[in-house]
Amino acid sequence: MKLVVRVKLLPTPAQAAALETTLHACNEAATWVAQVAFEKDVRRPLGLRKHTYTEVRQRWALGAQAAQHAIKKTCDAYTTLRANLRSGRYGRPGTTRHTRASGKPVTFRPEAAQPYDDRMLSWQHEARTVSIWTTSGRLKGVAFTGQAEQLAVLAAHRQGESDLVRQGGKWFLIATCEIPENALNAHPVGFIGVDLGIVNIAATSDGERHSGRRVNRKRENDRALRSKLQKKGTKSAKRRAKKYAGKEARRNKDINHKISKRIVAEAERTGRGIALEELTGIRERARLRKPQRTTLHSWAFAQLGAFLAYKAKRAGVPVIYIDPAYTSQECSQCHHTARGNRPSQARFACTSCGFVEHADHNSSHNISHLGWMAWVRGAQSTAPALTLIA
Repeated sequence: MKLVVRVKLLPTPAQAAALETTLHACNEAATWVAQVAFEKDVRRPLGLRKHTYTEVRQRWALGAQAAQHAIKKTCDAYTTLRANLRSGRYGRPGTTRHTRASGKPVTFRPEAAQPYDDRMLSWQHEARTVSIWTTSGRLKGVAFTGQAEQLAVLAAHRQGESDLVRQGGKWFLIATCEIPENALNAHPVGFIGVDLGIVNIAATSDGERHSGRRVNRKRENDRALRSKLQKKGTKSAKRRAKKYAGKEARRNKDINHKISKRIVAEAERTGRGIALEELTGIRERARLRKPQRTTLHSWAFAQLGAFLAYKAKRAGVPVIYIDPAYTSQECSQCHHTARGNRPSQARFACTSCGFVEHADHNSSHNISHLGWMAWVRGAQSTAPALTLIA
């Protein structure tokens, strides 16, 4: 499986200036290539190369590989745009947003990521330095740093391209690593059901709850502060608002990493799989009051699901997705389903058998059961046909 590792570069002022000039040149060239692709309606690398390669090399003094990557990056950007237009991310055809997105060439920020292959970038892991191509010549001995675990993964499993990017005035290399996967546990003894929510970020069928109350309070305070700064409108206020937004995103990512790591570790230890709700359309399905909508729409449900999926895949833990319809209204004991079973957000009380439980735990038990049933049906469908002997 593929995993990305981000390491921080520690260039000298002279090296940083060379990297900045290179990144600006590559992205300026890619923006020009995107304009040519739009005007000539050419979106494939081979065809676009015929129209742009020579001028890119001469006009921006890019090396052969850098010019190739600038062209390929442009084609990839148009492919992504086309997929987003088809999926409806920019609204329906004919709407203002759809027309604006499809009616102009793609542009690249001056500090957008630039791909580097092994001809342009080499790693010296013991010395923790890289040798990297720039428009000013090849820079040798550019130091990098990172967490010990990440650097070990990088040294052992790095493959393919790495991206040079500048974020917040700091330089990073984002490297792709091919991580070996553990053999999938084809005979799980059960499934841990995971119910995702707002008040409790994740509740498991083992009785564990990852509360989101403190997180939500902190996020509300951050949103209020950002709103105040945005209304102020000064440059310093906008800079602070951007800083707080990045801080919140990093905190949410860290929380999702910790929750997913803990759930996957428990599933691996006990020989079980993980059953998750199908997250597609979760924001459209939810019916919340207006004050709660911001909290719902700003939480990274997809990120948490992705973290659970890739950590489980790496550990060999099977993951199965189930339809979440009525899991919050169904009794996990007698399976009676009614809206009246949920008298409040946190309480579940079955009107048929009288079973009482925390609502999120009851839902997680239903998810666990549905996950096991789906797994059994899948195992039966792939089993060889029986041969009857008279």
